[in-house]
This record gives sequence, C-alpha cells and structure tokens, in this order.
Amino acid sequence: MPLEIIRNDITKVYADAIVNAANSSLLGGGGVDGAIHRAAGPELLEECRALGGCETGEAKITKWYKLPAKYIIHTVGPVWHGGSNNEEKLLADCYKNSLALAKEHNLESIAFPLIASGAFGYPKDKALQTAILVIGDFLLSYEMTVFLVVYDKTAFVLSEKLFSSIAQYIDDKYIEAHFFNRRDRFEEIHELSEIYPEAPFSTGAPAPVKKRKRSLDDVVNNMDETFSQMLVRLIDEKGMTDAETYKKANIDRKLFSKIRNDINYKPSKPTAIAFAIALRLNLDETKDLLLKAGFALSHSSKFDIIIEYFIEEGNYNIFEINEALFAFDQNLLGV
Repeated sequence: MPLEIIRNDITKVYADAIVNAANSSLLGGGGVDGAIHRAAGPELLEECRALGGCETGEAKITKWYKLPAKYIIHTVGPVWHGGSNNEEKLLADCYKNSLALAKEHNLESIAFPLIASGAFGYPKDKALQTAILVIGDFLLSYEMTVFLVVYDKTAFVLSEKLFSSIAQYIDDKYIEAHFFNRRDRFEEIHELSEIYPEAPFSTGAPAPVKKRKRSLDDVVNNMDETFSQMLVRLIDEKGMTDAETYKKANIDRKLFSKIRNDINYKPSKPTAIAFAIALRLNLDETKDLLLKAGFALSHSSKFDIIIEYFIEEGNYNIFEINEALFAFDQNLLGV
C-alpha cells in the first residue's frame, strides 16, 4: 500500500531509502541517528563529514553502505520548545524535503522514523499528525510506497482526545452488541405475534416461510452487479477519476487495475472498506458495497466499530483512520 505504518527497526527495513533523524552536524548521535551510523559502518561518517552539516528542516542524501536500502536521506528535526518557535513548519519541511529528494532520485519506496519525537522532545501525537498530513498530501500527487516505522508501541501515540473518543465509542458499541435485555426481547416477540398471529413465537423466531425453489438458470440470469461493477459505477457517479480513487483509498495502482478489469474480482475486506472511504460513502452505502464482496460490518469486531466511528464522524481521511487502526492493533486499510 502507498502508506504503511509498521513496527520494526528502521535499519532492517527494505526500502529504496531510509530516513535518518539526524542532528545538524550529521556526524551521528543517539537514537535513530546512532543506530543508522552503527549499522551502515564508518564509511557513512566519512561521507557525512564532507556534507558540511544540515539546517533544521532540510535534507541531504548519502549512499547506504551496509544497510539494506539504496540511499540514506538525512534530515534534521526541530527541538521542541512548546510549539512557539515554528516547530510544526520545520518538522513538516523535514518530510517534504526528504520526499522531494526521493522523487528527484526516482525512488519507489522510502521509510521514515517518527522524526524529532525522541531526544528532541517533540510530542509524539503532534509529530504523528504532521507526518501523516505531509505524507498523505504527497501521495495524493505522486506514486511511491512510504513506510512510517515505529520501533515499539510507546513510540506511537494518538492524541489523547481522539484515542479516548474512539475507545468510548468501541465500549458503547460492544455493550450494544452484547447486552441482551429480556424485556426488549419480550416486546419484540409481542410485536411480531400481532403481525404474524399464526406463527409459533415460543421458540423465539417466526415460522419459516415456504418459498418457491429457483432453478440454477433463474439464479444465474438474475445475478446482481459485482463488487467491481458497483465500484466503477460509484466512481462515475461521484465524478472521480480512477487515480483520485485509488490514491484516496491508499491502494496500489496495479491492484486497482486488476479490480477494475476483472468484474469477478474478490477484494479483501480492508480493501473494500478503503474504497468506501475514498468514495465518502455513508454507513448504509458502505454496507451495500461490502455486501458485494461478501462482507458485513459487525459490532462484535473492533476493526468494524472503528470504521463506523470515522464514517459517522464524517472523517474520510484514510491515513488518519489507519493511525487509529494501528493504535488499536487492527489491520490497516488498503492492500
């Protein structure tokens, strides 16, 4: 997928370039910077000496040496001073300039750490928001696979307000799904008995209604549109282009081409939902699209509840949705 959040040691990530959250001297240090220098070997230090340092927000590129990447892009994040010293713009520039270098060198993939969120003291939730915003905007215009690499759970933090809001929504929906009130059930049976006075509701369900058996020819000749056909129709109805759709869905162009050209293609559930998000479908429309792929939304699934939360909030930013899914240990949307 174009943007993937992963847990890993960035020195072990296979990408065309990995980004080093460096200090201004570019001569190594602690955290990610030190780890990259140790993994690359002393030749990296020699090349960095010749670069003459780097200003905050800027980026410079070197060879990879002993790392699995093709290049190392070094960028210097801002030290956090409470947010009043232009820190947000400088951090955004780190991502923008690194991505610009990757594009200049025709790279197909790049891996970022969460820049400035370690020793430089940038609040992790704010650092994450800036990273997602800049990378997301870039991917709407350019083709590239971007990895946001976090070393462990403590390095990845949603804003407290968003995390609490989603957690409360999940709790409410789980209660709604699993709490069964006998009085409600009694009233439901009573209502059904008035509609179907001859049905045996003592078993808790209406009697089955006999239906005429359909022949195989009837079934085949009355097939509804497939997922692929419905997706193409919705794209046209929304007035969107193919490129706009798959980019907003965080879907690889090649996969989208397969889906579009195969009317019987069966996507994964995260892929199907990703298209619903890209098309800004409401909850009922999302359920209809999912049904074409053989899926449904359930209040017994934390993943499904989080998706429902964002749709009801009217937030269709797939990168922000993936932030939340990652924070709650769920599969991400896209491929």
